Amino acid sequence: MAQPLLRRRVLAGLMGTVAVVGAWGWQRLSVPAVELPEAEVCLDAPALPYDPASGLAMNDPRPVPDGARCPVCGMYPGRFAEWAAQAIFSDGYVHFFDSPLSLFTFLDDVERFSPGRAARDIAACYVTDSAQIAMPAWAAAADAFYVHGSNALGPMRSGNLPAFAEQAAAQAFARRRGGVVLSFAQVDAAVLRQLVVPGGHQHSAHTAASS
Repeated sequence: MAQPLLRRRVLAGLMGTVAVVGAWGWQRLSVPAVELPEAEVCLDAPALPYDPASGLAMNDPRPVPDGARCPVCGMYPGRFAEWAAQAIFSDGYVHFFDSPLSLFTFLDDVERFSPGRAARDIAACYVTDSAQIAMPAWAAAADAFYVHGSNALGPMRSGNLPAFAEQAAAQAFARRRGGVVLSFAQVDAAVLRQLVVPGGHQHSAHTAASS
């Protein structure tokens, strides 16, 4: 029987300074953890180190390097800038993700996708604001709003979670493209189980969230 899923709320700020992490609240959920086939865990996607020469504070969101790979699916987030997300550890290392869905999947089982690390080590998480994909902008994942059930297909050509910095923008998107608006805390294991593609990912062209 699956063990109850331990989920952690990641609270982080932007503002160009070191992201502020609030009280870490571990929340036990009654739904089972999301299961992915072992073959879908990418073993060649190491966390990348912080570069002090970048001019960014250690917990600031970073540009996605061309060669960065998503630790959940193995895709290249730099090819999907309008969907990209990232999680920064307290030692400055970072993982980049092809979509908010992959970020949430990672947060639900950090040690599986990044051996030797734990959820408590994460200092900040960011998602791309789907309202500004012409000039991609990062938003703190914990403060963003996500549209679940729209007709916008992400990099995996399946249902995804377009992210928005402003709730009004998320609601406007949901009116155009369908779906419901969820807060960070509302994207739980039950939501992820509806979105994770069983039996493998489909790596192909995608439908932009802004369309």
